[in-house]
Amino acid sequence: MSLNPISDKAAVDDIAIIRDALRRPLHDLRISVLDQCNFRCPYCMPKDEFHEDYEFLSRGQRLTYDEILKIAHVAAGLGVSKMRLTGGEPLLDKKLSELVAGLAAIPGVNDLALTTNGMLLAPVAQQLADAGLHRVTVSLDSLDEEIFRHMSGGRGDLGRVLEGIEAARQAGLTPVKINVVVQRGINDHTVLDLLDHFRGTDHIVRLIEFMDVGNRNGWRLDQVVPSRHLFEQVQKHWPLRRIDQNYPGEVAHRYEYVDGGGEIGFISSVTEPFCGGCSRARLSADGVLYTCLFANQGTDLRESLRNDADDEELTDILSQIWLQRADRYSELRRPETAEAHVLRKVEMYRIGG
Repeated sequence: MSLNPISDKAAVDDIAIIRDALRRPLHDLRISVLDQCNFRCPYCMPKDEFHEDYEFLSRGQRLTYDEILKIAHVAAGLGVSKMRLTGGEPLLDKKLSELVAGLAAIPGVNDLALTTNGMLLAPVAQQLADAGLHRVTVSLDSLDEEIFRHMSGGRGDLGRVLEGIEAARQAGLTPVKINVVVQRGINDHTVLDLLDHFRGTDHIVRLIEFMDVGNRNGWRLDQVVPSRHLFEQVQKHWPLRRIDQNYPGEVAHRYEYVDGGGEIGFISSVTEPFCGGCSRARLSADGVLYTCLFANQGTDLRESLRNDADDEELTDILSQIWLQRADRYSELRRPETAEAHVLRKVEMYRIGG
């Protein structure tokens, strides 16, 4: 297989599908709307560092909705059909439904999702659905109230998160996905209880290996519970069978309960890296485009936007970024050597998960 970058100019509906140096298409765009969060999860924003006096991005440093929409339009013209709003905590933005409406109106965008911790979701779920949001993913690491409180940095209210999940279901933001970061010795012993709670619903729980994202989470390999071990635990209680991917490059291995209890996913980015199918770009709140979750640098688009770059110029910039992309961090670093991998990476709260 040739590794030369290509651009499929004869794509359907005049969309120029571009592929990177490893022939991966640009298919997904994750948009961080702000870097602030109402949680202080130890593996993302530890409260001793992100204290009351910590200076997050100012409004002027963040992209405006018009600037985000301009980039999103250009990305859609290059083949992006899936977009996801992230943070920080995106629901801290009180006018988020306006951005949702703008993104939902872009031709070619057929999957518009939101990742949230769920605390602020219940009051706005219907409003977001009415604006054009398709579905939500809620980060929820445990249903044990004490553990949940610890993993949210002492700021989470489990009842409000569960109310948010129910409100999303009633608003039709389905299937609701529940993302669970599993850490050995922290919440691994509560996984089965969480699965049991959501079995029989349309919600999809996804168990995620604890990753070496950012520079602040004190990651160690012995904190990782491999997906194969989690699978074996689940299989003992509720037999599973493998089901097909929803789309090429999907990160989760999908299974369903044999007894009809619903779907479960395993995301094994440490023990079974999936860089080879990665089709995601990430736009930070201050307008930097990153081509990998573990990137140590990106491309500043805010300056181009504020120097009145038109769509043609932005298309050229995005195309060149993607055509030159050769990121495959997780495949290059072996799990057993990851603790010694000293590459500084962009913080997760700046670009979402």
